[in-house]
Amino acid sequence: MNILLTAITATSFFALLTFAPPAFAQDVGNEAHPFTWVNDWVQMDDKKTNGELGPTHGGVVVDAKGLVYCAMDSEHSILVLSGDGHFLRKFDKKYRGCHGLCINKEGDEEFIYAAHIAGKAIVKFKLDGTVVWEIKGLPEEAGVPANAYRPTGVCVAANGDVYVVDGYGSNHVFVWDKDQKFVKKFGEKGSGDGQFKTCHGIALDTRGETPLLLIADRENRRLQHWTLDGEFVSIAATDLRRPCALSIRGDFVAVAELQARVTILNKDNKHVAYPGDNPNKAQWANNGAAPKDWKAGHFTAPHGLSYDHEGNLIVMDWNRHGRITKLIKK
Repeated sequence: MNILLTAITATSFFALLTFAPPAFAQDVGNEAHPFTWVNDWVQMDDKKTNGELGPTHGGVVVDAKGLVYCAMDSEHSILVLSGDGHFLRKFDKKYRGCHGLCINKEGDEEFIYAAHIAGKAIVKFKLDGTVVWEIKGLPEEAGVPANAYRPTGVCVAANGDVYVVDGYGSNHVFVWDKDQKFVKKFGEKGSGDGQFKTCHGIALDTRGETPLLLIADRENRRLQHWTLDGEFVSIAATDLRRPCALSIRGDFVAVAELQARVTILNKDNKHVAYPGDNPNKAQWANNGAAPKDWKAGHFTAPHGLSYDHEGNLIVMDWNRHGRITKLIKK
């Protein structure tokens, strides 16, 4: 009898070893927005993973086929990954240092728009990295010195108008039409309604009856709504931890916050979940946070993010070693 119990116990023990969840799996979020955190999701052809990618400091978008595009500050430029994180290709290294990205379907084809800080330009790419056009600098009628322009984010309206936030520069929003003709600028630096302190990210918000611009006003720690004509509408959300980038899926907005958190907002822009919230304030917005100090389930400095078509989240930390994480929707 004792021998039988011992055998059963041993069998159960080894079954637990066999079927226990892998060490990289960590539940984050809450009951309404549950995710499983995946470490070392990125697999390069030279076996490099997180902590060896080179500096991550840009945006993330996902195309209709589920391919993931990550703007890097390294020779990888815009890194293209499969949905399971395997390296596929990269864009021309001259476009290293692209910042915010957006993806836009035009007819039957998708295009990536990138705010290229180093080039002081907005670049439209085909998905294979071919450049369609570039808008370099600002025209004289913009009324902003050329050396003050450092664009950080971009989005595209249904009519093809291109909206650019100059978050590291003048704190204006600049608008070009579909033919790359300059239209206008709006906004200004400050902390009042319709003013920005680092208008860092921008997205087209189609959750309501009328499309609006949703802008991450990072150092004022809030989001703002504007009309497509450049009229201030409202402070959409507050109490954020330096919001950088936005991704909208259905009624929800995921916000990458530089101070070590992702926040999910509902259709009323109320906070409903905080996947990856990090209690270690020493790591908040810490570009130098070392891989040995990272913990599964805790971000350090989310800077770019995107939902994919299954509701998973791809999140890029601002980190000199390189960190890209996938949160799988449960």
